[in-house]
Amino acid sequence: MARLLLLFLPGLVAICAVHGIFMDRLASRKLCADDECVYTISLARAQEDYSAPDCRFINVKKGQWIYVYSKLVKENEAGEFWAGSVYGDHPEDGMGTVGYFPSNLVLEQHVYQEATKEVPTTDIDFFCE
Repeated sequence: MARLLLLFLPGLVAICAVHGIFMDRLASRKLCADDECVYTISLARAQEDYSAPDCRFINVKKGQWIYVYSKLVKENEAGEFWAGSVYGDHPEDGMGTVGYFPSNLVLEQHVYQEATKEVPTTDIDFFCE
């Protein structure tokens, strides 16, 4: 099913037809390095394999590097998830794929910027194509 997506960027409004679904939100707030959540927070290394349960998440193999962009603020009994992209040695490793993964899956190896900006999540944070 195609949906219209309205994007607001400084000085630009774009309407796009997109195919996909909006999934349930994992959290209502997230921590980022900046107000727009566009800067990388840290570089982390996966300590074990992880199979994504749905399209909001990424598959991760032990030893893969993950660039972390935001950290969801844990709510109630929900797990703690971070958003990032995986990079591996082979294209089949899901290079450049962005999604959520459990924070206890990784060890941060290098922090680029502290995640001190708390911002609300939006529907697009949990959109699946």
